[in-house]
Amino acid sequence: MSFMASAMTELSTIAILLMSLALAMVLTLKWMLRKSASMLFWSMGLWLFAIGMLFEVLFAYGIYSVLLANVYLFSVALLVEALALGSVQFVKSRLIRRVFYAYTVAATLFVAYSLMTVDVGNILVNGVVAGMLPAIVAISSSFATVPAAVVIAGMALKSYLSTKNLRMVSIMLGVIEVSIAGTLYIASFPAFLYFAEFAGIVLLWLGFMPSRKG
Repeated sequence: MSFMASAMTELSTIAILLMSLALAMVLTLKWMLRKSASMLFWSMGLWLFAIGMLFEVLFAYGIYSVLLANVYLFSVALLVEALALGSVQFVKSRLIRRVFYAYTVAATLFVAYSLMTVDVGNILVNGVVAGMLPAIVAISSSFATVPAAVVIAGMALKSYLSTKNLRMVSIMLGVIEVSIAGTLYIASFPAFLYFAEFAGIVLLWLGFMPSRKG
């Protein structure tokens, strides 16, 4: 990797980290004011996103170990699940919510098991997250993130159709961008991983930023 490309990677990861930390704090303050379960899970998702970005900053500077990689991959799966748990709070059926809770717990345990039983090795290429994952890790991560991403997008679309709120469109697109970032990584498109993360956090900012009406 050239010096310019390396510098761009480092700067972009730091910028996304700072933006995600700021948004996580905004959502946490909203939760403290409203005490809503959805805002709690969404704020948790953004904190997990920030943790993932912190690891990407460390990776960009050459700080790497298998333990760090495992925690990074686990946090990526958890952040999508947390965002989905926030969205599923708007489902009226208590049974559906409970079924999704149970599925999320099972999927999370599957991800944890896969990371504990195989060696992911080096997932970096020139400081960028781009290495291929072991099959069981890729499968368990998909079990955790794909259904969660579907729930997020579906609930955001339903909310928009009901309220015609353009901010929900921004949130929906932002969550989709953040969710597919992991898919782009698994498919070995590292450059698009960072573009997706940046676009996702910007869209989430636009959707979650406090309105003038409060």
